[in-house]
Amino acid sequence: MDTLNTAFAHDNKTFEGISYTGKAIKNREFQSCIFKKCDLSDTDLSHNKFLECTFQDCNLSMVTLNGTTLNDITFINCKILGVNFSDCLSFLFGVKFDCCILDYSSFMGRKMTKTQFYKSSIKEVTFSQANLAGSSFSGSDLMGAVFNRTDLSTVNFVDAHNYIIYPELNNIKNAVFSSQGLAGLLAAYQIKIV
Repeated sequence: MDTLNTAFAHDNKTFEGISYTGKAIKNREFQSCIFKKCDLSDTDLSHNKFLECTFQDCNLSMVTLNGTTLNDITFINCKILGVNFSDCLSFLFGVKFDCCILDYSSFMGRKMTKTQFYKSSIKEVTFSQANLAGSSFSGSDLMGAVFNRTDLSTVNFVDAHNYIIYPELNNIKNAVFSSQGLAGLLAAYQIKIV
């Protein structure tokens, strides 16, 4: 059960079915590791390095990421509620989300260009002052997501839905929207589109 804490460095390991709810795993390095069906909810993951790792079917809700490195991390079908990704180290920050639930999380001030959010629930997520240039929200639900002074240049919003973006508060140059999504750009003006 303590396999995550038994060594300082873990390389090319698979952790499956591990539950660490409410515990702390600190000052560890995980390189090219796979986490499958692990419950890490409410776990303190501060000051760890995750490099080129994959989390699949995991619960990471309410994890603490103070000073944590997330470099080239893929999350697949994960529950990641209420996580403050802004607490991660900025250097080498890189994540990708595929069919995840990210509701109530925060990426405030985070530089994360070309990030993929594919078919994910991104409700009430904060992207204020983030740099998302070149990212994609294909098939994602952005209801209540906050974009304020956010760089959304060349972002793909085609097939994304339920977003409200204020063009005068954000950089949306060369962003791509579907015609059905234009209402999300005009909501601030309180006009009716028929």
